[in-house]
Amino acid sequence: MTPLFIGGIGMQEILLIVLVVLLFFGGRKIPELMKGLGKGVRSFKEGLNNIESDAGKAVEKDSNRPA
Repeated sequence: MTPLFIGGIGMQEILLIVLVVLLFFGGRKIPELMKGLGKGVRSFKEGLNNIESDAGKAVEKDSNRPA
């Protein structure tokens, strides 16, 4: 069996993780957890985009500066 991810996690490990999550949180809480995780990832990406745009503006400003 080949690993699915770089860390060597295979299908059996993924199934075990899913089973443990189901046991801890139950079927009703999982959609709420995934929704919160999605919001967190979206917020993180927006933050990265803001940093990239700020860095691009700073580089532009420096390149337009007379020597």
